[in-house]
Amino acid sequence: MPKGPVRRAQLITPFGVGSMVVTRGGISVVCGGLDQWYKREPGVAPGAPPPMPDEYRVEEWRLQRMLKVSHFRLPPDYRNPKSLTGEPPPNLKLTIPFLRFPQWHFCPSRGCRRLQEAGLNTRDWVPCEACAEKRKKKFVMQVPFVAICEGGHLQDFPWREWAHKTADPVCQRPMKLIATGGASLAAQKVVCECEAERTLASITNEGFLSEHLNENKEPYLCRGARPWLGEGPEGDCGLPLRGSLRSASNVYFAQMKSAIYLPRGTDAAPAELVEMLEEPPISTNFNLLRSVGAPREKWVQGLRATYPEHLAPYEDAQLEKAIDLITSPAAERGPEMQVVPNDDYQTAFLRDEFEVLRSARREPQLMIEETAVGDYGGGVPNYFSRVNLVHKLRETRALAGFTRVYSENGQTLEALQGLLWKTPPPGEQAWLPAYIVFGEGIFLEFNEERLQEWEKRPMVQERANRLFALDKKARALKGLPPRVIEPRMVLLHTFSHLVMNQLTFECGYSSASLRERLFVSANPAGPMAGLLIYTAAGDAEGTMGGLVRMGRSGYLEPVISKALENAEWCSADPVCMEMGSSGGQGPDSCNLAACHNCALVPETACERFNRFLDRGLVIGTLDERTLGYFE
Repeated sequence: MPKGPVRRAQLITPFGVGSMVVTRGGISVVCGGLDQWYKREPGVAPGAPPPMPDEYRVEEWRLQRMLKVSHFRLPPDYRNPKSLTGEPPPNLKLTIPFLRFPQWHFCPSRGCRRLQEAGLNTRDWVPCEACAEKRKKKFVMQVPFVAICEGGHLQDFPWREWAHKTADPVCQRPMKLIATGGASLAAQKVVCECEAERTLASITNEGFLSEHLNENKEPYLCRGARPWLGEGPEGDCGLPLRGSLRSASNVYFAQMKSAIYLPRGTDAAPAELVEMLEEPPISTNFNLLRSVGAPREKWVQGLRATYPEHLAPYEDAQLEKAIDLITSPAAERGPEMQVVPNDDYQTAFLRDEFEVLRSARREPQLMIEETAVGDYGGGVPNYFSRVNLVHKLRETRALAGFTRVYSENGQTLEALQGLLWKTPPPGEQAWLPAYIVFGEGIFLEFNEERLQEWEKRPMVQERANRLFALDKKARALKGLPPRVIEPRMVLLHTFSHLVMNQLTFECGYSSASLRERLFVSANPAGPMAGLLIYTAAGDAEGTMGGLVRMGRSGYLEPVISKALENAEWCSADPVCMEMGSSGGQGPDSCNLAACHNCALVPETACERFNRFLDRGLVIGTLDERTLGYFE
């Protein structure tokens, strides 16, 4: 395919496996499966050392346990030998495979408009065959429509089947894609030389393509095509298809999982040593020793010979224990998570981070400063029990799969990860792509006593129940079971958005550079009500401390005060606030008093896809001023 740069982080999201991107030359391509990563094209860099993927290996023991993989790998960086000196490194000229998609093209010439196909591996611009017969040099363009299903499959729009209104058309004559004028899909139609024709009206509606492709209304179902793996129709899916613009937001939802680094170690293996072995430059050499099959007893000697100064403070026995800790199966690594009855796995996963963020730390990759909440003014001590400043954190973000049509569809972890591979590797070799970012943040813990008193109020529970009913209805349409919507979750989530929006004005961060991490549980055995607002970047040094400064006494109070003041009146009020009484708004109608003018943030900054937001539970409503937590 035509070459073009893609940042390594973008290969996790938004341009991960199975997603489509348009190159600088204007060609739409789909990112290839993980089977073909870390490989060179034939004839590229002859004589260079073979690729060594273990150089890109990274460890995050908690995330590995969650996703059931042995390790993660950074997307490869492109290395040009012309810019390097000395011995050529092993991973020269590694590229990520992209395939041409959609395969159907049309001629943009007004007098032609002919539809024709091109192969997945076609690299260059494709000439129009019909124009070539007339000795005209015209190049075809890819059609703007594709077909998708909820199972994650992707295929070309069935042009021939749609025009002839049958799932098995006999006619194979040329077709044209004609625009008749107008902005709607009804203004576009596909026309065959046999005079069969049909407009594209309503093809993006749920179930319309599958139910109306045939004249006899027999469903035309998905056949399991996976072009990003080089596979055509498989005939083993059976879910309804829907048409979509190839650039539509519902074509690809990356399922990204992340974890904040938590130190681990034992009395026999210090946490600093374990961390050192998992980070470059030592990790590179360590992974090479593992990949080439060197005897285990040689690992300690090899590492000491290469990095004598780094490992001088540690004994061989400590080094051996640290190696055992790193190379043990993921399920056996690290301390056990704190067990709280009735916690689901995600809540238990976040609980470890919550407990660590509550106390001071001075680790190389996790630096937390405790503050005295009593030093803050503006009523902060009344509403919050803890304010900690996170000077440095490390976050690992991994691509665990993707969905189409909806951001969640109930697929299992194994099914999501299976979409990334043509042939998934065995468990002991399983890996996923990931990247590491460093940053800083502000951790706020709400006053649990005051919070419990507030969430027991009947009018608070009644308002939260409205969101529960809206979400239950939306999930039922997707075939998903209902979930509990707790008042404290809506409160923390909305407050987080309000503060993030205010911070963009106070300290210059863009709205897309801030993120939230919610620690919420109403479990009586271990309640949680914590919020981390943070920013992170790919640079190993992290960010510059501006966000931490805004968390100090004298800076945080005006931010919170102004955020709450702005929340009292939205530019769309009274309509926005009244939506909390008359119905929902926003994605899946799962918000009450919250819109783009007051409480929504970029989706990359939000954990819940901008759902479950309500200013009413934060500052009250026009009719019930005492409804909000911040009365």
